[in-house]
Amino acid sequence: MTDKKIVIIPTYNEKENIDAIIRKVFSLDGDFNILIVDDGSPDGTANIVKQLQNEFPNRLNLVERSGKLGLGTAYTTGFEWCLKNDADYIFEMDADFSHNPDDLIRLYNACKNGADVAIGSRYLTGMNVVDWPFSRLLISYSASKYVRIITGMKIKDSTAGFICYKRKTLEAMNFNNIRMKGYGFQIEMKYTASKLGFKIEEVPIIFIDRKLGTSKMSSSIFGEAMWGVLKLRLRNIKKQHKK
Repeated sequence: MTDKKIVIIPTYNEKENIDAIIRKVFSLDGDFNILIVDDGSPDGTANIVKQLQNEFPNRLNLVERSGKLGLGTAYTTGFEWCLKNDADYIFEMDADFSHNPDDLIRLYNACKNGADVAIGSRYLTGMNVVDWPFSRLLISYSASKYVRIITGMKIKDSTAGFICYKRKTLEAMNFNNIRMKGYGFQIEMKYTASKLGFKIEEVPIIFIDRKLGTSKMSSSIFGEAMWGVLKLRLRNIKKQHKK
């Protein structure tokens, strides 16, 4: 029996990339399915996906939301959809080709061979990021180091958004308890998986900055993540004291 693999791609104004990224994922060996979670993109991203659904029936799925509701809620919406639709392996991936779709196979193999969570890691073997300004690279790398210090996790790239989860990992989580909505969501998901005792493995990747479209990163998103990590650690300490 073939494993059912679904790649969640959240979108907001990705009309320049969406056709190409969908076709690339479907060209891979392994029968990957795709779920697009679109947050009401004004540029018509969802309409492009709907046209492609005629070409890829049953493999290309779309959830449309009313507006820009945050990366975290896009993924939890996607996780719930995937679990209801019998996915065995659930992936997170950006639409803009900063994550190389070819690496989906490597993430899947890591989970198939024992990991409960496989992370496409930019920092496992140095700083494998292409075309970022040095200031952004330094902030991202320092943020991951900061997270390691505060949380005690050994993960080198805790803010990574290129991930494969086994079904059982997501089934064990209560998504209502995941409080961060922006990029801090990625940290909180890894921290939760770690605290639940799941095996987390990092797979080295090369991250390439987007060529088309506009980045969704902002100082407010970054700030939420940094303060959220402190609150995350404090909540865990309080739980331990109550036991």
